[in-house]
Amino acid sequence: MEELLFHFPQTALIVIDLQKWLGTRYAPHSAEQVVSRAASMVKAFRDAGAFVGLVRVSSKDFKDMPRPLLDQAPPAMNLPPGWDEIVPEIGVTDTDHVITKRQWGAFHATDLDQQLRRRGITTIVLCGIASGIGVDTTAREAFAHGYQVIFAIDAMTGLSEAEHEHVRSVIFPRLGRIRTTADILACASLQSSAPE
Repeated sequence: MEELLFHFPQTALIVIDLQKWLGTRYAPHSAEQVVSRAASMVKAFRDAGAFVGLVRVSSKDFKDMPRPLLDQAPPAMNLPPGWDEIVPEIGVTDTDHVITKRQWGAFHATDLDQQLRRRGITTIVLCGIASGIGVDTTAREAFAHGYQVIFAIDAMTGLSEAEHEHVRSVIFPRLGRIRTTADILACASLQSSAPE
């Protein structure tokens, strides 16, 4: 019998930047597809009593954001009220851990590593937006911290198909294992149906 992809007690689901400021132009998956697939995994992890980390970008006045000199300015953002809230399709429950970041990655200057280590978590399942920015940076940080990384590849998307395909084919295989939402839900189902 094939070994389980992950075990809930040692695994966290980390959802990157699925918040109300999501734009509309992503590829190869739409924001709606990513949110729907992420929500199905969130439900499975919540039902199992496993760690769910909902990562968001937030700032009161943007003075705490990085301001490096750049060759390409970031796109202008038209931020609606409540832009930093997690999308309602996922929501936030009392058991979730909300990680607020002020840069691309979810580990730097947050308590994510501490929360995971103190719970004995060694594996993270990653999903969210965007593949080549928040997901990629968080994956690199997780790899550097010694975590096993599983990419829910169809529950993430890029600002362009080229961006997504680059990290999917060049970077992610060197950082962890690439699986689908269906693979992750199948593993969750096997554990929930296993006898005590």
